[in-house]
Amino acid sequence: MLTFTIGTFAIALNHLLLISALILATLVGWRVAKRGGENPESVLFTLFLLGMLSARISFVVMYWAYYRNDPLQMIDLRDGGFLAWPGVIALSLGTVLYGWRRPLLRKPLSAGVITGLVFWALTSFSLNIYEKGTRLPEITLRNANGETVQLTDYQGGPLVINLWATWCPPCRREMPVLENAQMQRPDVTFLFVNQAESMQSVSTYLATQGLNLDNVLFDASGRLGQAVGSMALPTTLFYQPDGRLINSHLGELSQASLARAMEYFETDSTSAKPTPTRKPLCPASATC
Repeated sequence: MLTFTIGTFAIALNHLLLISALILATLVGWRVAKRGGENPESVLFTLFLLGMLSARISFVVMYWAYYRNDPLQMIDLRDGGFLAWPGVIALSLGTVLYGWRRPLLRKPLSAGVITGLVFWALTSFSLNIYEKGTRLPEITLRNANGETVQLTDYQGGPLVINLWATWCPPCRREMPVLENAQMQRPDVTFLFVNQAESMQSVSTYLATQGLNLDNVLFDASGRLGQAVGSMALPTTLFYQPDGRLINSHLGELSQASLARAMEYFETDSTSAKPTPTRKPLCPASATC
């Protein structure tokens, strides 16, 4: 399961774990402070923001080439571009500084920070192990010509699967980014799996937007989202040639966050692309 969903609300599990770690740290700090000391609640929240800010700045610096021509992208956090370890280091240094300046805060703050970090690290590691153990679902879809195709037909090379819909604003914003990646990385197969929309409406949308996508597939009942455990859109999945999931991203992708996700793939240009046994697919925006 990649997301936690209640009704129409969905949140990525890794985000939920981060919030849970903050709540747990606050509760532990409060309990320790009751035995003697200063309640660290406000300081913990400040340190949390400091860690997130440091993680974001570090990401922007590392992928500066993707931000320099559009500085406003740096403050658009919807792409999920963060580096964890710089954030942890900044949070730890902040904890030391607060503890040095405010002695009554040392024990409650240290207990809260250590508890939160240990919880986040262990649960994130467990989620990562679980996620990387899942395989490409054996699901039947339809291509832009209305033909039946097996999702597993596309195994054999690096594979990126994007679950999307035309009514989804983040899906529409990230589509040019994915289209550009499709052209720049011919060693990787990109599948654009539309969720529960008609072929005609999707074809019309792609044509009006001038998008040229090689592999548009249709999942009329949303079974793929159910199979991978993500009912939120957009969701992007990254599979190894053997069909093993190695990464996932819930929400909008920017050029920078997609570039980071693609780093999980081997850069060997000799990687074989999957070769479906069916005849080549036409782009959904074209007439064959």
